[in-house]
Amino acid sequence: MACKVVMYTDGACKGNPGPGGWGVLLRYGDACKTMHGGEAQTTNNRMELMAAIQGLRALKRECEVELYTDSQYVRKGITEWMAGWKRNGWKNSAKKPVKNADLWQELDAEAARHKVSWHWVKGHSGHPDNELADELANRGVAELSGS
Repeated sequence: MACKVVMYTDGACKGNPGPGGWGVLLRYGDACKTMHGGEAQTTNNRMELMAAIQGLRALKRECEVELYTDSQYVRKGITEWMAGWKRNGWKNSAKKPVKNADLWQELDAEAARHKVSWHWVKGHSGHPDNELADELANRGVAELSGS
């Protein structure tokens, strides 16, 4: 597996729920690609998940991915909580349906195509690549309203 990618993902929401956006920065060697999008009515957690899904989906072949997110919800969900959710039929420890199960299942499928290392980075702390992912997510929101 020669493909090594560094990925930064972020989600944004104006109101929660409200209009939201997601952003992705992909680095492969010297190449850099950015992506963003949005949804009219969503939540910040859904946009955080969508950023990781879209970033992984963009990779056309199996890669080693260093994925950085400022969302503990995404990092802990995929690395700590998901095994239990699957075992319990997508119910949480309170026996309630897992929120955003549709996106968690998409993320699980996309991540399974790659060797992903999940990392948390403190948001809004001046890390250039995380700041760019944040700008892209906000661009996704702005384009919804045409601003």
